Amino acid sequence: MLSIKNISYHPSTAEKPIISNLSLDTKAGKITIVRGASGSGKTTLVEIISGLSEHKEGDITWFNKPLSARQRRWLCGLVFQFPERYFLGLSVGQELRLGHKKLTTEEQLSTLNRVGLNKLDLKKPPESLSGGQQRRLAIAVQLLRNPKMLLLDEPTAGLDWSVKNGVIELLSNLQNKQTILIVTHEPELFENLNTDCYELREGHLIPHTNKSTNQ
Repeated sequence: MLSIKNISYHPSTAEKPIISNLSLDTKAGKITIVRGASGSGKTTLVEIISGLSEHKEGDITWFNKPLSARQRRWLCGLVFQFPERYFLGLSVGQELRLGHKKLTTEEQLSTLNRVGLNKLDLKKPPESLSGGQQRRLAIAVQLLRNPKMLLLDEPTAGLDWSVKNGVIELLSNLQNKQTILIVTHEPELFENLNTDCYELREGHLIPHTNKSTNQ
């Protein structure tokens, strides 16, 4: 599984390190939850894991094999907090086909069904979808890449309760098929899933009991 050992990240524009001597081991069948206040470095952490940012110290390995940033970009599928900002296709079908020129209609529909977007019109513009549908579409786009690890940045932020529950149910269905790491300021929403929960504080990860009474 993914293992992080003593990584640090200190951009020249920051007064102090955003990530400092941080270590983490993910586990098969468990969703890793990282909670933290705004500005604590949660998004930076997933950008480092996914290879979009490069740490200066420490190691990131997959089943004990060291990974470069380029290898991590292939390994990971990252769903951003506002995925609608990153859609490039003029339609749902076009969005799914990006990078997959030979993708059939049946494969597109099968992937959409996998994330609960049954019978979604492939000709519909992504920006016309609801917030929950956009999150699911973004996950579908990443699943088509067949990533070993799925990273989600605030997957429930800004959604109403019924839509949040739908996203949580989707992640529950995926957790035995994907290694999943979620950064969130709403960790209590995931307390009924099989999770390991940590708090990111002052650049370090601290084990945390993921119960709403402790929030």
